[in-house]
Amino acid sequence: MRPPQSAEPFTRCLQIAELAGIPAVDEGSNFVFSPLSLVSALSLTASGARVETLRELLSFLGSPNLDHLHSASVHLAQAVRADDRELILSFVNGAWVDRSMAVNPSFVAVAASVYGTAIEPVDFIHQASLEEKKINKWIEEKTNGIIKNLIPGGTINNLTILILANALYFKGKWKDKFDNSMTKTNKFYLLNGSTTQTPFMSSLEKQFISSYNGFQVLKLPYKKEEDDRDSRSFSMLLFLPNERNGLHDLIRRVVSTPNFVQEHVPHRRVHVGRFLVPKFNISFNFEASDVLKQLGLNSIFSSSSADLGGMCLESSRVGRLFVSNILHKAAIEVDEEGTTAAAATVINIVEVTAAGATTPWVDFVADHPFIFVVREDKTEAILFFGHVVNPSDSGSSFHL
Repeated sequence: MRPPQSAEPFTRCLQIAELAGIPAVDEGSNFVFSPLSLVSALSLTASGARVETLRELLSFLGSPNLDHLHSASVHLAQAVRADDRELILSFVNGAWVDRSMAVNPSFVAVAASVYGTAIEPVDFIHQASLEEKKINKWIEEKTNGIIKNLIPGGTINNLTILILANALYFKGKWKDKFDNSMTKTNKFYLLNGSTTQTPFMSSLEKQFISSYNGFQVLKLPYKKEEDDRDSRSFSMLLFLPNERNGLHDLIRRVVSTPNFVQEHVPHRRVHVGRFLVPKFNISFNFEASDVLKQLGLNSIFSSSSADLGGMCLESSRVGRLFVSNILHKAAIEVDEEGTTAAAATVINIVEVTAAGATTPWVDFVADHPFIFVVREDKTEAILFFGHVVNPSDSGSSFHL
């Protein structure tokens, strides 16, 4: 039985791969983000939205109403969450509210029952810096130390009323582990025409590979417990353009074609001749507000039209709430053993002052290119999506 949530919100999120990913390609930067983390954080936000703000969020998330969204969120969390001996996936939400706001009990109930989130009272007005450090520490702990200092110093201030966050950690072993002795250094062709030397993994085993017009797809399944046949099933997909400079076109093709990822998953193992997959370790972070505005989410960022009144009681003394910024960071490492990845999303909700002013915020993201996807096969939930333009480059400075 398929879950009530369709792949639509993940398809919508993949448009970020074009709006933020292609500029990264142009600067020679690797790219990775987590549609699952963003969808979860925005779904929790929708629980406290009303009128036009709620309509926009539901449209983006592919749900006709809140009941459907809550049901889909519960089903999705149950489908992807839980540990076994072979695969770890931690998927948690957090919420911190300033003590000056009287939280709506219905929002508290939904946050707890649907999103497993206990709303923690804090003091943003007098101890913003301290609370900021505590939330960054929570994110670091929930991502097993991978996502550090996601919230830049000064982002949270005395105008902040509520912080919503999602943290995702994934560690999976390949079903068919690569032999370390077969890993050899070879050329990787960069988009500027030059090459770099990087370690490539290889195997003599049959592989899940399909060939299409202009590209190939490789599926690398992750190991799971032998008695876990009917539950979660995870895999990594590599979309490799035939042309060495074909990444731009392939990204646009993935983004613009509905259900592209789902419809190009290999299902049959084939014999392989020359088989090379580069090891890589990359991270990327960006401020998502401008990108999400281009995808139709405008109301939540407007100090004049945002309606997040469902988060607080009418008797609360706080003014109108709106989203100041949405921060997102993801990191992924792929080697002979498998994949370790993490992501976090932070939604900063502030109060409109009499002048409607907010504190300025500046974001600092301190063989040939391909796209990668980590997904849960049964729900088609996309945990991570990105591209590699230089596997030897573990991190780069990028400004969106």
